[in-house]
Amino acid sequence: MESNVTLTGIQWRKSSYSGDQGGNCVEFAELPATVAVRDSKTPAGPTLTLAPATFSAFVGWAAAE
Repeated sequence: MESNVTLTGIQWRKSSYSGDQGGNCVEFAELPATVAVRDSKTPAGPTLTLAPATFSAFVGWAAAE
């Protein structure tokens, strides 16, 4: 599935649990109708876009792990 979401100039954030050492980090950006997710090690790489409810479910699952 291809998305037409524009990701230029958006504010990316990552978990406060992510240190400056790299590793297994994802970054996310909240947009009006979606949440974009990308690998912090390859910011120019592919981006996954999720519905806000789906992103919330993912965060809930990750917090429980």
